[in-house]
Amino acid sequence: MSALAFLEPDTVRARHLDEGVWHRYVWSSRGPWALHLASAEIERCDVGLSVVPAKSAEEDDRRPMKVSEMAPAPPAEPLVGVNGDFFVREAGGRPLGAELTPLTRRFSERPAFAWSSGEAPWIGTPSRAGNGLMAFGPDTVAADGLPGSDRIQVVGGYPELLDEGRRVGDLAVEALPGFASSRHPRTAVGFDAEASLLWLVVVDGRQPPYSDGMSLPELADLFVSLGAGEALNLDGGGSSTMILGGRVANRPSDLSGERRVGNSLWVVSDRTACPTASP
Repeated sequence: MSALAFLEPDTVRARHLDEGVWHRYVWSSRGPWALHLASAEIERCDVGLSVVPAKSAEEDDRRPMKVSEMAPAPPAEPLVGVNGDFFVREAGGRPLGAELTPLTRRFSERPAFAWSSGEAPWIGTPSRAGNGLMAFGPDTVAADGLPGSDRIQVVGGYPELLDEGRRVGDLAVEALPGFASSRHPRTAVGFDAEASLLWLVVVDGRQPPYSDGMSLPELADLFVSLGAGEALNLDGGGSSTMILGGRVANRPSDLSGERRVGNSLWVVSDRTACPTASP
């Protein structure tokens, strides 16, 4: 089933953000659902991904920050940003899952999204590889290394939605019915390996009649309709945020607007990453 057939949209608006990167706003009375769908041709050398923690290089302690305050540093040009992992506010925004960035290194065996330049994204559950190593798909990382010593970027989430195009278990429906079966605002990431297309998705919710949100089974079905074979649910609820051009594109459900969160995931443009053409 295609995304158009699944969503039965009343409104679709598309915006070209950069070469290989698009944003689409979709509203469907079927939900009702209001969705923001960002797609990126991730095989391009000038399109990359960046995980940004709620932490500055000048500060030892981390603190929750708005996604709009966590834009990646130059030479990367931020195109689309979404909130990342679930986090512990009382611990300064420490994420529950793994987090590997130039500033931070945290390991966990919760589901995660991992990416390194020149390789396809990976979604799955990290594993201990022995000798102080953690394996994120093809990448093995030393748990006792220094932040920034590896090129891999990792953000955690829960639960994993799709693996090779199939739902992963019951998507926590039995264990956490209020979280999984009920409709809530959602943020998620998915990957279509055949098209080398990455998807960042934010579904607004808790705002009838504008948008109710999605259950996790509905969210998994959405990614199937987009052609994704792999997908991971990120933090949702009032945390669900998408940033375009430095501004909040969606309608966060908190009355106060954009929520401070623990980390964020970005699609960036970085033409310095492309090989220099021979004269």
